[in-house]
Amino acid sequence: MATSPLKVCIVGSGNWGSAVAKIIGNNVKKLQKFASTVNMWVFEEMVDGRKLTDIINNDHENVKYLPGHKLPDNVGIDEGPEGLKLISDIIREKMGIDISVLMGANIANEVAAEKFCETTIGSKVMENGLLFKELLQTPNFRITVVQDADTVELCGALKNIVAVGAGFCDGLHCGDNTKAAVIRLGLMEMIAFAKIFCKGQVSTATFLESCGVADLITTCYGGRNRRVAEAFARTGKTIEELEKEMLNGQKLQGPLTSAEVYRILKQKGLLDKFPLFTAVYQICYEGKPVQEMLSCLQSHPEHL
Repeated sequence: MATSPLKVCIVGSGNWGSAVAKIIGNNVKKLQKFASTVNMWVFEEMVDGRKLTDIINNDHENVKYLPGHKLPDNVGIDEGPEGLKLISDIIREKMGIDISVLMGANIANEVAAEKFCETTIGSKVMENGLLFKELLQTPNFRITVVQDADTVELCGALKNIVAVGAGFCDGLHCGDNTKAAVIRLGLMEMIAFAKIFCKGQVSTATFLESCGVADLITTCYGGRNRRVAEAFARTGKTIEELEKEMLNGQKLQGPLTSAEVYRILKQKGLLDKFPLFTAVYQICYEGKPVQEMLSCLQSHPEHL
Protein backbone atom coordinates (compact mmCIF):
# COMPACT_ATOMS: atom_id res chain seq x y z
CA MET A 1 0.00 0.00 0.00
CA ALA A 2 1.47 3.35 -1.06
CA THR A 3 2.40 5.73 1.76
CA SER A 4 1.21 9.33 1.55
CA PRO A 5 3.91 11.88 0.73
CA LEU A 6 5.73 13.53 3.62
CA LYS A 7 4.66 17.12 4.30
CA VAL A 8 7.36 19.78 4.74
CA CYS A 9 6.91 23.14 6.48
CA ILE A 10 9.34 25.91 7.38
CA VAL A 11 8.94 27.83 10.64
CA GLY A 12 10.52 31.27 10.27
CA SER A 13 11.22 33.45 7.27
CA GLY A 14 14.49 35.22 8.02
CA ASN A 15 17.34 35.06 5.53
CA TRP A 16 18.18 31.43 6.37
CA GLY A 17 14.53 30.30 6.44
CA SER A 18 14.09 31.86 3.01
CA ALA A 19 17.33 30.39 1.63
CA VAL A 20 16.41 26.89 2.76
CA ALA A 21 12.88 27.40 1.38
CA LYS A 22 14.41 27.92 -2.04
CA ILE A 23 16.30 24.61 -1.83
CA ILE A 24 13.39 22.63 -0.39
CA GLY A 25 10.82 24.12 -2.76
CA ASN A 26 12.88 23.05 -5.78
CA ASN A 27 13.77 19.61 -4.37
CA VAL A 28 10.22 18.52 -3.46
CA LYS A 29 9.15 19.11 -7.06
CA LYS A 30 11.59 16.37 -8.11
CA LEU A 31 11.14 13.93 -5.21
CA GLN A 32 7.84 12.03 -5.06
CA LYS A 33 8.51 11.08 -1.43
CA PHE A 34 7.58 14.64 -0.37
CA ALA A 35 4.36 16.63 -0.79
CA SER A 36 4.71 19.25 -3.50
CA THR A 37 3.46 22.20 -1.42
CA VAL A 38 5.71 23.63 1.30
CA ASN A 39 4.12 25.86 3.97
CA MET A 40 6.17 28.64 5.55
CA TRP A 41 5.21 30.12 8.94
CA VAL A 42 6.17 33.73 9.57
CA PHE A 43 5.59 36.67 11.86
CA GLU A 44 3.47 39.10 9.86
CA GLU A 45 5.20 42.39 9.00
CA MET A 46 4.35 45.37 6.83
CA VAL A 47 6.88 46.20 4.12
CA ASP A 48 6.20 49.35 2.08
CA GLY A 49 2.51 49.17 2.97
CA ARG A 50 2.08 45.49 2.04
CA LYS A 51 1.92 42.38 4.21
CA LEU A 52 5.12 40.33 3.96
CA THR A 53 2.98 37.20 3.56
CA ASP A 54 1.21 38.74 0.55
CA ILE A 55 4.51 39.76 -1.02
CA ILE A 56 5.94 36.23 -0.70
CA ASN A 57 2.76 34.54 -1.91
CA ASN A 58 2.25 36.85 -4.87
CA ASP A 59 5.78 37.94 -5.85
CA HIS A 60 7.62 34.83 -4.56
CA GLU A 61 10.38 36.91 -3.00
CA ASN A 62 11.21 37.77 0.61
CA VAL A 63 12.07 41.39 -0.14
CA LYS A 64 13.03 42.14 3.48
CA TYR A 65 15.28 39.25 4.48
CA LEU A 66 16.47 37.72 1.20
CA PRO A 67 16.01 40.30 -1.54
CA GLY A 68 16.96 39.41 -5.09
CA HIS A 69 16.17 35.69 -4.86
CA LYS A 70 12.92 34.23 -6.18
CA LEU A 71 11.29 31.53 -4.06
CA PRO A 72 9.60 28.59 -5.83
CA ASP A 73 5.86 29.13 -6.33
CA ASN A 74 5.04 26.02 -4.23
CA VAL A 75 6.24 27.72 -0.98
CA GLY A 76 3.15 29.24 0.61
CA ILE A 77 2.55 31.18 3.89
CA ASP A 78 0.82 30.64 7.22
CA GLU A 79 1.24 32.96 10.21
CA GLY A 80 2.64 31.43 13.38
CA PRO A 81 5.02 31.71 16.36
CA GLU A 82 8.82 31.67 16.49
CA GLY A 83 10.57 29.83 18.59
CA LEU A 84 21.55 26.46 27.62
CA LYS A 85 18.91 23.92 27.28
CA LEU A 86 19.23 23.01 23.63
CA ILE A 87 16.33 24.23 21.56
CA SER A 88 16.01 20.75 20.04
CA ASP A 89 15.49 19.29 23.53
CA ILE A 90 12.66 21.73 24.20
CA ILE A 91 10.97 20.79 20.91
CA ARG A 92 11.47 17.07 21.58
CA GLU A 93 9.88 17.40 25.01
CA LYS A 94 6.98 19.62 23.97
CA MET A 95 6.08 17.79 20.76
CA GLY A 96 7.29 14.26 21.43
CA ILE A 97 9.09 13.97 18.10
CA ASP A 98 12.64 13.28 16.99
CA ILE A 99 14.64 16.37 15.99
CA SER A 100 17.63 16.66 13.66
CA VAL A 101 19.77 19.79 13.46
CA LEU A 102 21.58 21.42 10.53
CA MET A 103 24.64 23.63 11.05
CA GLY A 104 27.43 24.64 8.72
CA ALA A 105 29.40 27.35 7.00
CA ASN A 106 26.22 28.50 5.29
CA ILE A 107 25.86 32.27 4.86
CA ALA A 108 22.28 32.49 3.62
CA ASN A 109 22.83 34.86 0.69
CA GLU A 110 25.54 32.60 -0.72
CA VAL A 111 23.39 29.49 -0.29
CA ALA A 112 20.51 31.22 -2.08
CA ALA A 113 22.90 32.25 -4.87
CA GLU A 114 23.82 28.54 -5.21
CA LYS A 115 27.49 29.04 -4.41
CA PHE A 116 29.11 25.77 -3.31
CA CYS A 117 29.10 25.04 0.41
CA GLU A 118 29.05 22.15 2.86
CA THR A 119 26.81 21.60 5.86
CA THR A 120 26.33 19.07 8.66
CA ILE A 121 23.14 17.38 9.83
CA GLY A 122 23.24 15.97 13.35
CA SER A 123 20.63 13.32 14.09
CA LYS A 124 20.13 10.89 16.96
CA VAL A 125 18.21 8.63 14.53
CA MET A 126 20.38 8.14 11.45
CA GLU A 127 17.51 7.30 9.07
CA ASN A 128 15.87 10.66 9.91
CA GLY A 129 19.13 12.48 9.23
CA LEU A 130 19.41 10.73 5.87
CA LEU A 131 15.82 11.72 5.06
CA PHE A 132 16.69 15.38 5.66
CA LYS A 133 19.81 14.93 3.52
CA GLU A 134 17.61 13.71 0.66
CA LEU A 135 15.26 16.68 1.13
CA LEU A 136 17.99 19.32 1.30
CA GLN A 137 21.04 18.23 -0.69
CA THR A 138 21.87 19.79 -4.08
CA PRO A 139 25.05 19.69 -6.18
CA ASN A 140 26.14 22.95 -4.50
CA PHE A 141 24.81 22.22 -0.99
CA ARG A 142 26.65 19.10 0.16
CA ILE A 143 25.58 17.39 3.37
CA THR A 144 27.30 15.08 5.87
CA VAL A 145 25.13 13.32 8.46
CA VAL A 146 26.58 12.57 11.92
CA GLN A 147 24.98 11.09 15.03
CA ASP A 148 26.62 13.59 17.41
CA ALA A 149 23.53 15.82 17.25
CA ASP A 150 24.01 17.77 20.49
CA THR A 151 27.56 18.77 19.53
CA VAL A 152 26.40 19.91 16.07
CA GLU A 153 23.74 22.11 17.67
CA LEU A 154 26.07 23.46 20.34
CA CYS A 155 28.62 24.47 17.67
CA GLY A 156 25.95 26.61 16.04
CA ALA A 157 25.37 28.52 19.28
CA LEU A 158 28.89 28.83 20.67
CA LYS A 159 30.54 29.95 17.42
CA ASN A 160 28.55 33.18 17.66
CA ILE A 161 30.25 34.08 20.95
CA VAL A 162 33.67 33.59 19.32
CA ALA A 163 32.57 35.71 16.35
CA VAL A 164 31.78 38.59 18.72
CA GLY A 165 35.34 38.30 20.07
CA ALA A 166 36.67 38.32 16.51
CA GLY A 167 34.63 41.45 15.76
CA PHE A 168 36.07 43.20 18.82
CA CYS A 169 39.56 42.46 17.48
CA ASP A 170 38.61 43.87 14.07
CA GLY A 171 37.29 47.01 15.76
CA LEU A 172 40.62 47.35 17.59
CA HIS A 173 42.57 46.87 14.31
CA CYS A 174 44.44 43.89 15.78
CA GLY A 175 45.12 42.13 12.47
CA ASP A 176 44.66 38.60 11.15
CA ASN A 177 47.18 36.93 13.47
CA THR A 178 45.22 38.05 16.51
CA LYS A 179 41.92 37.01 14.95
CA ALA A 180 43.40 33.59 14.19
CA ALA A 181 44.26 33.27 17.90
CA VAL A 182 40.66 34.18 18.81
CA ILE A 183 39.37 31.51 16.43
CA ARG A 184 41.75 28.83 17.75
CA LEU A 185 41.22 29.61 21.43
CA GLY A 186 37.49 29.95 20.84
CA LEU A 187 37.43 26.51 19.20
CA MET A 188 39.25 25.05 22.21
CA GLU A 189 36.65 26.56 24.54
CA MET A 190 33.82 25.24 22.34
CA ILE A 191 35.26 21.72 22.55
CA ALA A 192 35.82 21.96 26.31
CA PHE A 193 32.29 23.28 26.88
CA ALA A 194 30.74 20.49 24.81
CA LYS A 195 32.70 17.82 26.68
CA ILE A 196 31.48 19.16 30.02
CA PHE A 197 27.85 19.88 29.19
CA CYS A 198 26.70 17.55 26.38
CA LYS A 199 24.68 14.64 27.72
CA GLY A 200 25.91 12.08 25.17
CA GLN A 201 29.34 11.10 23.90
CA VAL A 202 31.16 14.01 22.24
CA SER A 203 33.35 13.21 19.24
CA THR A 204 36.18 15.69 18.65
CA ALA A 205 35.91 14.75 14.95
CA THR A 206 32.55 16.58 14.82
CA PHE A 207 34.44 19.86 15.27
CA LEU A 208 36.26 19.13 12.00
CA GLU A 209 32.94 18.94 10.13
CA SER A 210 31.36 22.00 8.50
CA CYS A 211 29.34 22.70 11.67
CA GLY A 212 32.58 23.13 13.61
CA VAL A 213 35.74 24.76 12.34
CA ALA A 214 34.31 25.77 8.94
CA ASP A 215 31.26 27.53 10.37
CA LEU A 216 33.47 29.16 12.99
CA ILE A 217 35.82 30.60 10.35
CA THR A 218 32.96 31.84 8.16
CA THR A 219 31.18 33.50 11.07
CA CYS A 220 34.36 35.14 12.38
CA TYR A 221 35.03 36.69 8.96
CA GLY A 222 31.60 37.31 7.47
CA GLY A 223 28.70 37.04 9.92
CA ARG A 224 26.44 39.62 11.54
CA ASN A 225 27.86 38.96 15.03
CA ARG A 226 31.36 39.90 13.87
CA ARG A 227 30.09 42.96 12.01
CA VAL A 228 28.10 44.39 14.92
CA ALA A 229 30.88 43.62 17.42
CA GLU A 230 33.35 45.52 15.22
CA ALA A 231 30.99 48.52 15.18
CA PHE A 232 30.61 48.22 18.98
CA ALA A 233 34.37 48.49 19.43
CA ARG A 234 34.65 51.43 17.04
CA THR A 235 31.59 53.51 17.98
CA GLY A 236 30.96 52.86 21.66
CA LYS A 237 27.22 52.42 20.94
CA THR A 238 25.34 49.69 22.77
CA ILE A 239 24.69 46.26 21.26
CA GLU A 240 20.94 47.03 21.25
CA GLU A 241 21.42 50.31 19.35
CA LEU A 242 23.63 48.66 16.75
CA GLU A 243 21.25 45.72 16.31
CA LYS A 244 18.45 48.16 15.44
CA GLU A 245 20.67 50.23 13.14
CA MET A 246 22.44 47.45 11.27
CA LEU A 247 20.34 44.28 11.11
CA ASN A 248 17.07 45.22 9.40
CA GLY A 249 14.95 43.37 11.95
CA GLN A 250 17.23 40.34 12.35
CA LYS A 251 18.51 39.33 15.78
CA LEU A 252 22.04 39.11 17.12
CA GLN A 253 22.77 35.72 18.68
CA GLY A 254 26.30 36.04 20.10
CA PRO A 255 25.79 38.42 23.06
CA LEU A 256 22.63 36.64 24.27
CA THR A 257 24.33 33.25 24.01
CA SER A 258 27.33 34.61 25.92
CA ALA A 259 24.97 35.67 28.74
CA GLU A 260 23.39 32.21 28.91
CA VAL A 261 26.81 30.50 28.83
CA TYR A 262 28.18 32.90 31.47
CA ARG A 263 25.29 32.08 33.81
CA ILE A 264 25.89 28.33 33.39
CA LEU A 265 29.67 28.61 33.86
CA LYS A 266 29.32 30.85 36.93
CA GLN A 267 26.85 28.42 38.50
CA LYS A 268 29.38 25.58 38.01
CA GLY A 269 32.41 27.64 39.13
CA LEU A 270 34.10 27.30 35.74
CA LEU A 271 34.54 30.90 34.58
CA ASP A 272 38.34 30.77 34.89
CA LYS A 273 38.49 27.87 32.43
CA PHE A 274 36.61 29.84 29.74
CA PRO A 275 38.24 33.30 29.67
CA LEU A 276 37.27 34.11 26.07
CA PHE A 277 33.57 33.33 26.57
CA THR A 278 33.69 35.26 29.86
CA ALA A 279 35.41 38.30 28.35
CA VAL A 280 32.82 38.56 25.55
CA TYR A 281 30.01 38.58 28.12
CA GLN A 282 31.70 41.14 30.37
CA ILE A 283 32.45 43.49 27.47
CA CYS A 284 28.87 43.25 26.14
CA TYR A 285 27.02 43.52 29.43
CA GLU A 286 29.25 44.64 32.31
CA GLY A 287 30.99 47.65 30.80
CA LYS A 288 34.45 46.07 30.62
CA PRO A 289 36.61 47.89 28.01
CA VAL A 290 36.93 46.18 24.64
CA GLN A 291 40.70 46.03 25.21
CA GLU A 292 39.96 43.24 27.73
CA MET A 293 39.72 41.00 24.67
CA LEU A 294 43.49 41.28 24.24
CA SER A 295 44.18 40.74 27.94
CA CYS A 296 42.10 37.57 27.78
CA LEU A 297 44.18 36.24 24.86
CA GLN A 298 47.48 37.08 26.55
CA SER A 299 46.58 35.34 29.81
CA HIS A 300 44.58 32.43 28.40
CA PRO A 301 45.24 29.10 30.22
CA GLU A 302 46.37 27.64 26.89
CA HIS A 303 49.40 29.93 27.14
CA LEU A 304 50.29 29.24 30.79
